[in-house]
Amino acid sequence: MRLLSILTITLISFYNYAQKPASWEHEKIEVVYKNNQDILLGANNIIEEGWSDLAQPKFWQNIMTLGPDSCIVNIAKNRVILEIMSNNDWNSKSQLAKDQYRDSVRQLHGLDPEDRIFVTTGKNDFYKFDVVYSSISDGISEFEKNNVDPWYAQAILLIESPGQLKKSKAGAYGPFQLMPGVARAQGLTVNKYTDERSDFVRSAYGSSQLIKTICIPEAKRILDNQGLSYQESDLWFRLFVLHVYHAGSLNVKAVVDKINPTEGGQSLIKEMWITSAASFGNNSQNYSQLALASQLILNKIVHAKSDYIHTCASIK
Repeated sequence: MRLLSILTITLISFYNYAQKPASWEHEKIEVVYKNNQDILLGANNIIEEGWSDLAQPKFWQNIMTLGPDSCIVNIAKNRVILEIMSNNDWNSKSQLAKDQYRDSVRQLHGLDPEDRIFVTTGKNDFYKFDVVYSSISDGISEFEKNNVDPWYAQAILLIESPGQLKKSKAGAYGPFQLMPGVARAQGLTVNKYTDERSDFVRSAYGSSQLIKTICIPEAKRILDNQGLSYQESDLWFRLFVLHVYHAGSLNVKAVVDKINPTEGGQSLIKEMWITSAASFGNNSQNYSQLALASQLILNKIVHAKSDYIHTCASIK
């Protein structure tokens, strides 16, 4: 009788673990193009919640689709675009001329002298959306196998190393850009003979495990300590988790402690975009902005190339 009870509990636990949470099913879309069928996550929540209207995602969409021979002059604190010019025109200026140009821009737009003016180069040579597109469905499937919100798979594949297997200066590698020690901690083999980070399925497993066992729990701990309410399916919570994935929980905690928010939501994420603390700097601030921009670009690609699209809320 005891053995039967244990077996029953085990089967129930396995069954519950294997079930897909329904929170993301309504976000799925099936895209049919030239007889190919792809399951992706739609961008309706980004648009409906007004994230697509913000200057930062608009700015990064421009950068992601602009060639590396051009650059955008922008206000650092809000990414408002001031001018688009060729890199040759910018690089031909002396340092004095560049400083004078920035001063003139501040005067023209009524900015404070300490407001930074960035000149950001186009990056469509890095963000190869058409190339990475074919792997997104696979990433979604692999994350679901590990019972992890597949939105993270889509977001990471679009921004980390889209369609490429490049190693970062810090040593991150693979489609999900895992560091060696992080990959090993999630069960991947990384040594001088074998590097499973280059294997899509293994890399997806390591990334989903990292998000499930570390990033989401740490994000909850940080928000709970501030007394902030959230739902795991909230877009702003997902963006917050991405910051933990990229910058680490200690740096995210530092920036949240500095902000000392009284509420979560879009307002917290926007504050994180303009606040630095510990090692949470410009690259960390940009991370969720890139996630939003890339999802919006994917949405445009999907609607431009598809024969038809329909929602997949009935997928089991």
